[in-house]
Amino acid sequence: MLDVTRLRVLVAVARYGSVTAAARALNYAQPSVSHHLARLESETGTKLVQRAGRGIRLTDAGRLLAERAAEVIGRLDAAENELAAYTGLRAGRLRLAAFPSALGTIVPAAAAFLRGTNPDLDLRLTEAEPPEALRMLRAGYVDVALVFRYSAEPVAVSGGELDDDENVDITEGLRERLLLNEPVYLVTSAREAPPAAETADLSQYARHRWIAGCDRCRAHLIAQCSVAGFTPKIAFTTDDFVAVQALVAADLGVSTLAALCLRAARHPGIKTVPLPGTRRYVYAVRYGDPPDPPAVTELMDALHAAAERPRPAE
Repeated sequence: MLDVTRLRVLVAVARYGSVTAAARALNYAQPSVSHHLARLESETGTKLVQRAGRGIRLTDAGRLLAERAAEVIGRLDAAENELAAYTGLRAGRLRLAAFPSALGTIVPAAAAFLRGTNPDLDLRLTEAEPPEALRMLRAGYVDVALVFRYSAEPVAVSGGELDDDENVDITEGLRERLLLNEPVYLVTSAREAPPAAETADLSQYARHRWIAGCDRCRAHLIAQCSVAGFTPKIAFTTDDFVAVQALVAADLGVSTLAALCLRAARHPGIKTVPLPGTRRYVYAVRYGDPPDPPAVTELMDALHAAAERPRPAE
């Protein structure tokens, strides 16, 4: 049986990059960290760290064990937190990871609703793109992850798949609830000539420069342009949808954005046209078997209500 304390030390070394930094983060003496690493190597019979110049680095085996240990420790911490909440040791704490446009729209509305109905609930928010949010969820660092994808079909995500039905157990124990099915828009400068139709024809913009967003948004953009018969010339890449709009307004390129991005903030110097045949799907994802703790159920219901509220035209 591997010792949890020693696994915590290994995870800290992996996270902070050195014995000294790990000792500082754990409030341990540096020799104590070295001792725990040596004992862990003895327990596993495997070399976990090796010298690199004046410091150390993890071996392949060390990185593998550290990654798995982070998941195990995260789940243990989550279990302790949930147990403490259930037994009344402290007020409930909820942790939510969400991508930026959701943090600027759905999440504040849900948080305000929760504060009104359950003022003792302590909601912690973390900004994270979907792949990182799911890793945090599996590791137990958050209770709910807000993610998006551009297909309603289940797709492979970090070794597991998300399923469309709420409360259906899926690979790796993830369960999701669809919150929003939103349109995606072509975003152009307000000085651009108006399109010939009410929906965008991307082939008309084959010679334009393009502004791409996060990895999955960029992949979706390239796929859409490919269907239209061209490869986009990507001149700028930024995860900041506000910056995307500013660049478009300055006539530095065109882009695509989902409705939540425009709902969170809209530049006066842009115009938008719906892209036919493409949608973005927003999901709230949980980890583990049902039933969920009552506070998690409250958060899920609040997120769903916030997503369904009438919205101004994008």
